[in-house]
Amino acid sequence: MDLRLPAWRALLRRPRRLLPAAAAVVVLVGTGTWTAVAATDDTPAVHRADKVMAVDGVRLDTSFFTTAGTGRRPAVLLAHGFGGSKDDMRAEAEDLARDGYAVLTWSARGFGRSTGKIGLNDSKGEVADVSRLIDWLAEQPQVQLDKPGDPRVGMAGGSYGGAISLLAAGHDDRVDAIAPSITYWNLADALFPDGVFKKLWAGVFFNTGGGCARFQPELCAMYDRVAEAGKPDAAAVRLLEERSPSAVASRIKVPTLLFQGQTDSLFTLSQSDAAAKAVKANGAPVDVDWIAGGHDGGDLETARVEARVTSWFDRYLKGDKATDTGPAFRITRTGGVDSTNGTAQLRGATADSYPGLTGDRRNIALKGGTQRVQNPAGASPPGVSALPGLGGGGLAQLSSLGVGVSVDFPGQYARFDSAPVADNVQITGTPTATVHLTSTSDDAVLFGKVYDVGPDGTQQVLPSQLVAPVRVTGAKAGKDVTVTLPAIDHEVQKGHRLRLVLASTDLGYASPTAPATYTVSLKSPLSVPTAPQVDTAAAPLPAWVWWLPLAGALAALALLLTGRRRTATRPPAPELAEVPLQITDLSKRYARSTDRYAVRELSFRVEQGQVLGLLGPNGAGKTTTLRMLMGLIKPDGGEIRVFGHAIRPGAPVLSRVGAFVEGAGFLPHLSGRENLELYWQATGRPPEDAHLEEALEIAGLGDALARAVRTYSQGMRQRLAIAQAMLGLPDLLILDEPTNGLDPPQIREMREVMIRYAAAGRTVIVSSHLLAEVEQSCTHLVVMDRGRLIQAGPVAEIVGSGDTLLVGTGTPVEEPVVEKVAALPGVATVTRTDDGLLVRMEPGGSAPHLVAELVRLDVQVASVGPHRRLEDAFLTLIGGSA
Repeated sequence: MDLRLPAWRALLRRPRRLLPAAAAVVVLVGTGTWTAVAATDDTPAVHRADKVMAVDGVRLDTSFFTTAGTGRRPAVLLAHGFGGSKDDMRAEAEDLARDGYAVLTWSARGFGRSTGKIGLNDSKGEVADVSRLIDWLAEQPQVQLDKPGDPRVGMAGGSYGGAISLLAAGHDDRVDAIAPSITYWNLADALFPDGVFKKLWAGVFFNTGGGCARFQPELCAMYDRVAEAGKPDAAAVRLLEERSPSAVASRIKVPTLLFQGQTDSLFTLSQSDAAAKAVKANGAPVDVDWIAGGHDGGDLETARVEARVTSWFDRYLKGDKATDTGPAFRITRTGGVDSTNGTAQLRGATADSYPGLTGDRRNIALKGGTQRVQNPAGASPPGVSALPGLGGGGLAQLSSLGVGVSVDFPGQYARFDSAPVADNVQITGTPTATVHLTSTSDDAVLFGKVYDVGPDGTQQVLPSQLVAPVRVTGAKAGKDVTVTLPAIDHEVQKGHRLRLVLASTDLGYASPTAPATYTVSLKSPLSVPTAPQVDTAAAPLPAWVWWLPLAGALAALALLLTGRRRTATRPPAPELAEVPLQITDLSKRYARSTDRYAVRELSFRVEQGQVLGLLGPNGAGKTTTLRMLMGLIKPDGGEIRVFGHAIRPGAPVLSRVGAFVEGAGFLPHLSGRENLELYWQATGRPPEDAHLEEALEIAGLGDALARAVRTYSQGMRQRLAIAQAMLGLPDLLILDEPTNGLDPPQIREMREVMIRYAAAGRTVIVSSHLLAEVEQSCTHLVVMDRGRLIQAGPVAEIVGSGDTLLVGTGTPVEEPVVEKVAALPGVATVTRTDDGLLVRMEPGGSAPHLVAELVRLDVQVASVGPHRRLEDAFLTLIGGSA
């Protein structure tokens, strides 16, 4: 492939010398629209200027975000993901503007209100557009300049936007720092791994873009050609490689922060691995961060990622060398959610250097003789691993819950098992194995995957639902083939076995349609990388304990003022020592009333690791219950026990309870950190007991801690208040309407704070009227009405997702297929709807197996979810009294 620069590309490498010509290319269409983003009195207002720019014959829709002031500041270009628009980046743009940046967002060619054909980040199209936008930034009075025509500018974005960040850094040396996320390094390698066509994801690309006609003609022709042939040709590979950051690898020489998703069958960890090695070879600083989510769903850790991006830009754009940009390498490790108690198993691990995907290997012997594998005619039925497009409801999410959902059809795969491992094995990187393959056809395709098999042999989980395709040419003569399996971060527990599977088909990929027989035998053990230098001891998200000194102080003061005598303390209940909360027959009458109750005979129990939503209409008794729980008011009957200790005003066990009720007061002229330090000093406890850094990591405030609180947004104040409740690290947190006054992005951030809290096995109780938010945040619910318990239990049980599922389909399902679905094991009834199928499951019926069977019946599954929303269930329970 010829990578020599054409003339126009050479011009982009010298923008500083061609300022007059470059500036003339950008023409503003109209005067633009200025909008002041709403802000509180002590939060700087963000001004947004919407402009349509004419760039090389294409109209680009842009928004420019700044705050008041005459000083110049660094600029940031925020690029959106594929199928999105500039509006997707608005919340992050406003946050960066408040942090002292001039931020420009834009809709890429063919998206939003921008014109032009989609070029998949064509160097003559989308990449050249970025250079013109940088030209425009250089002319703005708010933007800091390194020299005339050269603004101080960084770039960030996810997926499609992450790739344009890398490409722009390679094409235009005015880019000073980048932070791409879940993106590709080599698009040909991503869509044609080892010469195998990733047909489902490629289809998602072209359909999300609006159809083939919305793309440049050469891209449309390439897709049609490859889809028809079932495999890529050399021209297709060359076309995508030319539009990939790997084409300019030697010229990306700026500080680079790489985020990559572990739950991602589109852009795997190997893409960021190649990017990290290339940029580091150029001498630039590179940090790598593997997040829990990705294109297949999971937790995208938005708040943490955005905070780290801001720190990265503070260091390399603002030049603040004191800024902590985080570890050189970080992994978010997740075991999903324990279905018995709702505990989210989420923790972090770090290393001082990026270990790559191949180091510190351990050989694990496999057993299995020579095996014959059939590639069926038409490559059907295909095996099932990932289902692109399902997002957070996809198979990868089910896999993270420890549910085996992959389907390998008998006769279509070879299987090699290890003995039970003698100790826990942490795999971090790409396992490999060598096999000998002989085929009746010259061209053979296999799909390699490694399962984690439980002790009883019936439960097998495919980490992140990832498979590695391998195309073997000249297979008739027989070949030794080294299979490089997907990069994963996964712990195999003691007593589990590893299973290497080589299958002939996979739903996400195109296989040869001609029938063939493969003969497969082992030539080596399974080699797994372990990366022992990744520190899992210091890196987990902290084991938080919550404390409420103010509640105890107020209760004690009330006792002194009223002269009340303390009643005899009931002894602790040893059997409840590990139970955060048990309420038994709790009652509280209204003042001066003998028969009207705010709370009446209320009983429920909360276990460790739960996020419990306390729901009910106004007047249901929620706040009264919380005030009794915190020892602020005394119940008229019943009992509250926290970790086995009876609650009374001033009870010592209240030191294990933290609360955020009606927010907290802060001194506006002090920084966030100074406010927290001052608050802790007032408690009289030693500074080392505050565990300030752990609390701040959970709250995710980043560098904002150094700013005066008067500059904080409402969402930041809420997070600071929760950080204050975290100080001292107790065990139970109570949140009363924590999202009051927050906008949707801020509500999302608050949700992530709660989930991070529960991820350490602690417990949170949240009272809220936002039912949709409760449904996403909570694992369990207590529903109250008129002071009484209406229902308590897991969210899924109350919503009703256990027996009725709504299956969204891409196309209407014909009646004969509906009849086949109704006859499936575990299915009670099936009803066609406008959106797909309404399936009522029999007891013991499994949603994962239902999905697998629907795929076998060629039903295009687009989504799977509960039939009812929490709102529907809630209104049913309270009878409309809300």
